[in-house]
Amino acid sequence: MSAPSPAPKLPVSLAANPRLSSWVRFTGEGRLAISPGKVEIGQGIVTALAQIAADELDVEIGRIEMIRASTAASPNEGVTSGSLSIQQSGRALRHVCAEVRQRFLAAASERLGVDAALLNVQDGTISGPGNVRTSYWELADDVSLDHDAAALTVAKSAAKRSVAGHSTQRIDIPDKVFARQRFIHDCALPKLLHGRVLRPEISGARLIAIDEASARAVSGLIAIVRDAGFAGVVAATEAAAEAALNALRQGATWSAGEPLPDENDLAAFLRSQPVETTIIDTRTAPAAKPARTLRRQFTRPYVAHASIAPSCAMAQWDGDRVHVWTHSQGIYLLRADLAIVLKLPADDIVVEHMEGAGCYGHNAADDVALDAVLLAKAAGRRPVRVQWSRQDEMSHAPFGAAMAIEIAADLDADNEIVGWRHAIWSNGHAARPGRAAQPALLAASEIANPYPRMISTNPPAANGGGGDRNSVPLYDLPAWTITSHRLLTMPVRTSALRTLGAQGNVFAIESLLDEIATLRGEDPIAFRLRNLRDERAKDVIRAVARRAGWKPERRSGIGHGVGFARYKNTGAYCAAIAEIEGADDISVKRLTLAVDVGEAINPDGVINQIEGGAIQATSWVLKERVRFDRAHITSTSWTDYPILTFSEVPAVDVEIIRRPEIEPVGAGEAAHGPVTAAIANAVHDCLGVRICDLPITRDKIIAAMELAS
Repeated sequence: MSAPSPAPKLPVSLAANPRLSSWVRFTGEGRLAISPGKVEIGQGIVTALAQIAADELDVEIGRIEMIRASTAASPNEGVTSGSLSIQQSGRALRHVCAEVRQRFLAAASERLGVDAALLNVQDGTISGPGNVRTSYWELADDVSLDHDAAALTVAKSAAKRSVAGHSTQRIDIPDKVFARQRFIHDCALPKLLHGRVLRPEISGARLIAIDEASARAVSGLIAIVRDAGFAGVVAATEAAAEAALNALRQGATWSAGEPLPDENDLAAFLRSQPVETTIIDTRTAPAAKPARTLRRQFTRPYVAHASIAPSCAMAQWDGDRVHVWTHSQGIYLLRADLAIVLKLPADDIVVEHMEGAGCYGHNAADDVALDAVLLAKAAGRRPVRVQWSRQDEMSHAPFGAAMAIEIAADLDADNEIVGWRHAIWSNGHAARPGRAAQPALLAASEIANPYPRMISTNPPAANGGGGDRNSVPLYDLPAWTITSHRLLTMPVRTSALRTLGAQGNVFAIESLLDEIATLRGEDPIAFRLRNLRDERAKDVIRAVARRAGWKPERRSGIGHGVGFARYKNTGAYCAAIAEIEGADDISVKRLTLAVDVGEAINPDGVINQIEGGAIQATSWVLKERVRFDRAHITSTSWTDYPILTFSEVPAVDVEIIRRPEIEPVGAGEAAHGPVTAAIANAVHDCLGVRICDLPITRDKIIAAMELAS
């Protein structure tokens, strides 16, 4: 006798926010509002979610207004991160809209006297036999959505969807093209004041004293704010705020700082620190005596978020209540930290999302929000806008953690893999707000009775992990041990940056696999396919090989390389082939990618995300590295922290493997690891040297060639 089927469950975001009316409401003049808890950070999520709603409700997408997330009204979907927006918010919204449609069809059936099974919906109009008709809007007063979602609701099958699965123009683009005030940096609330915050130039220094006389002489100054180690100014204009801050800086006295590690030997630093060690995964097999063991160490430097516009926030007090406008990726999590610092009930704080510059993780968006709140206390009931400088952004925002990865591969006499040991040394990759009893916001460590600076942790493996993300091979190797060593010290502030540890781990795994394939004299794509069981994994590798014409005739100065991963081992599959030219410097000429995200809600949006990730990864691989001496972060401008320029952007060609019958997953972070590995493998193909330390620079290539000669 077969076991009973498990009871149906609500999607995770809907289980946490089951009230239908918190997601959907019908408004006047044939419109409806969709209110997700995930936020638009340039990834096109508002368009994809609108497509899902349009499909399930049978309305034209132009009728839908996507409401910006706010703690005052929106579902609490945690944080927009980890390429989970479609997976979490999309599934919840599809379920909600399917149930809303059913409720309206039941009401229409009762009003029209027609069996609900005989009714159709077209652009919100419900019709049936005999030309009877009504609409969502005519029935809106009779259909209450103040009900919790039912787990038994069934959404449309993939075959019946007419909007999802087709490329749709992004609904956020027109405002951006025509310079309408969509970004927080452009928003000017009535009676807006401007704030700036004083921060040290020496790492870890604390403010001891300030001389306010020169700053108070600045025309337009409204207030100087001081709370122990936190200090800032409020002024009538940005120019006045900048002038007052510069004057304040001239008279500031600071404590000694904290020493930074040796930038040129990060691996030794990471491996010398106190750590928390975790066995991530093990696989055992009958003991096989290896003929040889390959040991390689791979490193990744600290990487900045490097948003084109620095972080910005606005805050306005009204008595003991405060309203915050922010481009944070987690408005409810930010509210939780603000409540701790301000010692206020969370309900007295409204945090509202506005779009900002791309953040790619936990940058300074949350920090600047607390700055704005603290400065706004001195502004009465007037709003205060705080924008960090480029130097602030590149010095004080959290960085992506540096990593040292050692892999030891045991090989038999035929150079087949019989054992695999993968060890990671890294700071934790997450110190987001709202996840601990103490706040993670920068100013919280500067005020009187300061909170200690949070040491970054790693998300659990069930959530994709942190430094260990993508460290467990997807390949069918006979035995392995995967170990993570998380540092318990943090002289350089780290938190979530796009992909967390996945970029470093995929780079290491895929580089060593290529080296082993070379030892065997086996084509690297054939080697990967032979060691994979997952057919979807094989399909993306075959697809990218076919699309790129693998492997082209060898040409002097040109190299080709491949990289593959399934993001978090549970998300999108992506394979990449890079074509590089090795002349005076490495130049990536072309990237070809194949991706499988399950159902692609907006194929053009998926391609956009893969293209963006591929280009960002190219920048990380060739250029990006946080620079510092033993006292200062020194890469505080675009000169000192160069990113890929438009003239250096490779041609990017993306193929989507369509699987409309499979639940969708996100695409935003799928390309970074495979592209990193593909470029590194292409460099070896071109120049015959393997670079194991990112970024891949001319100096590292010359040093590797000298070592090999």
